[in-house]
Amino acid sequence: MGTPHPPAPPPLASGPEGPGALRPLLDTVLTALDSGRRARGGPLPAGGPDAVTARIRDAAGEILPDHGDPDALRVLVHALAEGAADPADPLCAAHLHCPPLAVATAADLAVSALNPSLDSWDQAPAASALESLVTHALARQAGLADAVVTTGGTESNHLALLLARETRPGGVRLICGANAHHSLPRAAWLLGLPEPVLVPAPSGTLDPAALHAALTDLGAPRSPLLVAATAGTTDAGLIDPLPEIAALCAAHGARLHIDAAHGGALLFSDRHRDRLTGLQAAHTVTLDLHKLGWQPVAAGLLAVRHPADLDVLHQRADYLNADDDTEAGLPDLLGRSLRTTRRPDILKIAVTLKTLGRTGLGALVDHVCALAHMFADLIDDHPGLELHDRPTLSTVLFRPAHATDDAVAAVRRRLLTDGRAVLGRARLDDRLWLKATLLNPHTRPDDLAALLELVEGTAPR
Repeated sequence: MGTPHPPAPPPLASGPEGPGALRPLLDTVLTALDSGRRARGGPLPAGGPDAVTARIRDAAGEILPDHGDPDALRVLVHALAEGAADPADPLCAAHLHCPPLAVATAADLAVSALNPSLDSWDQAPAASALESLVTHALARQAGLADAVVTTGGTESNHLALLLARETRPGGVRLICGANAHHSLPRAAWLLGLPEPVLVPAPSGTLDPAALHAALTDLGAPRSPLLVAATAGTTDAGLIDPLPEIAALCAAHGARLHIDAAHGGALLFSDRHRDRLTGLQAAHTVTLDLHKLGWQPVAAGLLAVRHPADLDVLHQRADYLNADDDTEAGLPDLLGRSLRTTRRPDILKIAVTLKTLGRTGLGALVDHVCALAHMFADLIDDHPGLELHDRPTLSTVLFRPAHATDDAVAAVRRRLLTDGRAVLGRARLDDRLWLKATLLNPHTRPDDLAALLELVEGTAPR
């Protein structure tokens, strides 16, 4: 009696058998995405967290069974799609949560199949070369010299503070507006920096006069200062007065970081690019293309004026960047990130840039900004609704007229629970507002009107 043969291992995604193995699985995924979307029937699953959790629990069953289920891919993809907040639905407009471009998503599949890791050249020869080309090109768009890839705005802001701390003898003190993203004070805490100085932002943007006072009060001979400005706030999409802030930093010898995670994509637009005047004066700039760049998560960058600032990231690990390998010409990748294992998110960005070009991406930016103005016009003309202000980017704040803050919050939660619309919330001027962030270039005027009808029909009378 012979030795029994072990079962054949499951197919791989790459190699000679990869394409043949993937094709039927991709058909399964696409079919399940469609069936899940139809089962959901709207921008969000109905029933709230408990109902969604119950449906996922039923679909998942035993997560690690004794014997595998060949139908698991279809079942779980369907369940995920049925329970998703779908950014491609025009009534899903709460956050900086974009519907990714099909071409970018297809490129991301290639990354998953090939599975390069950008911690050493021998794991990612072509990907490392492509990343260098694309990061330099995007840095030049911002008027800077180089950029490194991150997971998004939070990591970029953290890295910006780290570079500032390491390049300023004696550490650094962060000064930022009250409108700044929460990741900045959190990064200061994580890095052991002093408590940040928060400068008033009474109109939603950093006040230059208050910044001047803070710089004067905190200047030499105290700790070196880092000012963080914002180009695209998360609440209202507002842009700080960058030229004035840059001039103040130059006059006081302060380092400048600009968090342009939201608004940085205006660089692609001939119509709106001048709103980022002053960006080139920054020492570091946060960019994030999984917002107004229509990339699958993650697609962040940190651009730097002085490439030598990145030298502090350098690490030596003999198995990844031995000295003799580096001297022989193998690129050293460990100084390009805080992370070790790193997927080449640059491919989807490169494919998008090459496919659409600057004018194509700029047209998308222009279109969603125009949609926001159209939406604001509809609110202005509606007697039952109140508009906060004209939009700067593609975010619009509004609320039912004469409603209390509790009523505004209840409207949003009711729409979420019913699965009919996904709106965000923002507190400005000591009032609570509904927030619509329009990132879907396929949204039509009728969709905007339908969203307002849902709000009006849910608001208390």
